[in-house]
Amino acid sequence: MYLLLYPQHFEKPARRPSGEPDERSDLRDQGRIPKGNDAGTRKAKGIFLALFLIPIPAHALETQAAQAYMVDFNTGTVLLEKNADQLMVPSSMSKIMTAHLVFERLKNGDIGLDDMLYVSEKAWKMQGSKTFVPLNGNVSVRDMLLGAIVQSGNDACIVLAEGLSGSEAAFAEEMTRKAHEMGAKQSTFVNATGWPDEGHMTTAKDLALIAERTIRDFPKEYDEYYSLKEFTFNNIKQGNRNPLLYKDIGADGMKTGHTDGGGYGLVASAKQGDRRVILVINGLPSSKARDAEATALINWGFGHFKNYKIFGKGDVVETADVWSGVEKTVSLVAGEAVEITLPRSQRKDLQVKVVYNTPLAAPLKAGDKVGEIEVTIPEKGVQKIPLLAAKDVKMAGFFTRTRNSIQYLLWGK
Repeated sequence: MYLLLYPQHFEKPARRPSGEPDERSDLRDQGRIPKGNDAGTRKAKGIFLALFLIPIPAHALETQAAQAYMVDFNTGTVLLEKNADQLMVPSSMSKIMTAHLVFERLKNGDIGLDDMLYVSEKAWKMQGSKTFVPLNGNVSVRDMLLGAIVQSGNDACIVLAEGLSGSEAAFAEEMTRKAHEMGAKQSTFVNATGWPDEGHMTTAKDLALIAERTIRDFPKEYDEYYSLKEFTFNNIKQGNRNPLLYKDIGADGMKTGHTDGGGYGLVASAKQGDRRVILVINGLPSSKARDAEATALINWGFGHFKNYKIFGKGDVVETADVWSGVEKTVSLVAGEAVEITLPRSQRKDLQVKVVYNTPLAAPLKAGDKVGEIEVTIPEKGVQKIPLLAAKDVKMAGFFTRTRNSIQYLLWGK
């Protein structure tokens, strides 16, 4: 039996004016949707969700970035990929890994935001973007975090590295080890700043993973630090170098980077409504090109794709008949949340099929896997989600089971 179901799990339908015909009722009258459970006994049951919407033509997208990677934060769906596994010079984008380690130390209680750190001559003399730390002075962990994230201060990064690990080299080894632990296995950090150094390499995909983990593991710290547009230290006010924070596209962090070897790059995160995307681009010829490319790609990621929530974890998907149970039916629920990211033009092709043997045999325990939800995703194949019994159903007594067996032999039900 196949049930044609309207996409109530995707979008709430608008209220119909009084007296307007119900298209769903019309489909029932035409026999395209069964009335009740009139299909008889079946061994598998499918629900196809058809979205009656006008398709939007898909357009191929090209980027002038040497490396690019964009992923949907909620579903992990890759929206754009160009040389994403190619080793590249990350420049100051490395600082998201520096900040990640500091956030971890704060969370573990190893350090506090008000702890004071010593400014060495190495930190004070560091070239490039600066927070302008005082030689032989003492500065707070909080100020150095803000200096590293908002001002991209190389000197602030070295102060943090030396204060937390004794030396910048030791801190860089921790950065590499932590990156590998979280799955960014192609990354090797030689310093805490992203300053050009032999062997200091990563990939666009690795940087996106580090960005994702930062947002998931430290959501409060991410909101507090990465969205700030300016920071004043040592009476010097500097603006955030992330150009997307000044645009109305939902950007709320991450980090820019530039070196002669790496070109202009950016790790960005933006949120619109319930969706968040993470973008990494690198190898652009200028800051202007980086700004324009990042803006265009994020707008494309939100405009071209949409997330469709099929089921939440524990949502009732179907009601199944039960053989020889104290109850005749049991609700079946989704074992996992089902959310899909698709190009808007492909939503009409999304299919969801619920498959299980019926009737289910008692006894059943809540959480027993009794079937699967098969989500057919255009151009990506089938994703399977466990279908579970919602509650316990005990086996009926001897006489009830005997009567059921006789009824089945005589009438087939």
